[in-house]
Amino acid sequence: MTDETYSEFTTAIDDRFLDDYPQGARYRFGVESVDADEIVEFARRYDPQSIHTDPDAAAQGPFGGLIASGWQTGALMMRLFADNYLTSVASLASPGLDELRWVRPLRPGDRLWLICETISVRHSTSKPDRGVLTTRATLVNQDDEPVLTATALNMVARRP
Repeated sequence: MTDETYSEFTTAIDDRFLDDYPQGARYRFGVESVDADEIVEFARRYDPQSIHTDPDAAAQGPFGGLIASGWQTGALMMRLFADNYLTSVASLASPGLDELRWVRPLRPGDRLWLICETISVRHSTSKPDRGVLTTRATLVNQDDEPVLTATALNMVARRP
């Protein structure tokens, strides 16, 4: 991991509201990982391509071995995001993700950390009890190499 300095929240996840996300703050959370069996199981059900389901075929493929589906990688990012960054009491919904990129393959045994940077906090003009939290999410592996990047948008309640 890098020597970079990361922020810490001053409020617990179960008492966190929109105004508890300072713009520009960066956080790091971890760790998640997957093994080959989990990769194959997920892919057989949701993304049945041989690079995800067949280790022998994957070894001859463009990545030289088995890799996780990008959707599984996204699910691992979401797990870390929901468990550590996104408020458990004031999250209202998400209109989606922007700029989702699978930067490099997730391989069996990789260990993952999530870096979240609060890009903006915008209060709603039509509904003053909420706003939109925009976060740059970067999932990195044990070598601090980006695996996934995305910009997450979340509607979050303001403190009552």
